[in-house]
Amino acid sequence: MSFNSFAEFLHMGGYGFYVWLSYGFTAALLIILVINSKRKEKQLFAKISQRLKREAKLKQVAKQNSGKIKQEQVNPETVNTDQFNTTQENKG
Repeated sequence: MSFNSFAEFLHMGGYGFYVWLSYGFTAALLIILVINSKRKEKQLFAKISQRLKREAKLKQVAKQNSGKIKQEQVNPETVNTDQFNTTQENKG
């Protein structure tokens, strides 16, 4: 299809409004998609960075505490042995 002038090109045989509206709508959606994707990507990288920092800090604290914590020995005199007693009454 050949157009004699730029005005005819814009008019597109009476369908220009719908054609250019479609192009504009598509362009707007693509721009919104790109902006939204960039924003989500930025949020995701910030969240990942924050999580990595938190994990590194927890590892550092765990490493510091691992040298300080000693296993406690259980004193047999302080253990409640009533819960371990089994008698004929409990079985019957």
